[in-house]
Amino acid sequence: MNLSAFPSPAGGRGAGERGFLNDGVEVNLALFDLDNTLLNGDSDFEWSQFLIRIGVLDRELFEARNQAFYDHYKAGTLDIHEFLDFQLKPLSRHARKTLDEWHRQFMREQVLGMITRPARDLVERHRAAGDVCVIITATNSFVTAPIALEFGIENLIATEPEPKDGEFTGNVADVPCFREGKITRLENWLAARGWTLDSFTDSTFYSDSLNDLPLLCKVKHPVAVNPDATLRAHAEQHGWKIVSLR
Repeated sequence: MNLSAFPSPAGGRGAGERGFLNDGVEVNLALFDLDNTLLNGDSDFEWSQFLIRIGVLDRELFEARNQAFYDHYKAGTLDIHEFLDFQLKPLSRHARKTLDEWHRQFMREQVLGMITRPARDLVERHRAAGDVCVIITATNSFVTAPIALEFGIENLIATEPEPKDGEFTGNVADVPCFREGKITRLENWLAARGWTLDSFTDSTFYSDSLNDLPLLCKVKHPVAVNPDATLRAHAEQHGWKIVSLR
């Protein structure tokens, strides 16, 4: 649901008070990580693998590095700026029209098979309840925007590739949407609409990754989805809900 459908709230609220967006209407916020949460796989990793498979990237030069970055991500040791230099530079070497054609093929051949029925049902339950639904992901918006729309989610907060004259420069714009950067990007996104997390009656964040612990600790209802070992241990220790979307 697009946030522009709601007027800006009159202000924040105190502890224990319920959040109202307008005229006493209570609205909840549902935040979704994408990779290995709504998707049964990682779109960032698979996009590079797709480019290797169709011959755009050299397998010998890129495959091992792609796997190494993915392993660092899972271990919580990823250098996000080094990774983005690797991930975004190929976008600058090809025309946007060509990239869009490749992405449509990527959606057909790879992404649609990564979307499970339970993931679609979860999103639909939140949409049917009138919740504000947002995908918030470290993966760049070129890769993820069509995936968000496939879920029927219009609100996307993602790492932004820098554009120039309709093409990509290979650089990143704004704060990468990763770890603590997810909090920064979410707060900026809400502030642009005159909102805060306290503007909502409830806030829920679904994620699989230890890298999302900063944002999971900010919402009222953190939910661990098919979590990695570190997140599972934290969720069990703190009584967080653990679910599977497989």
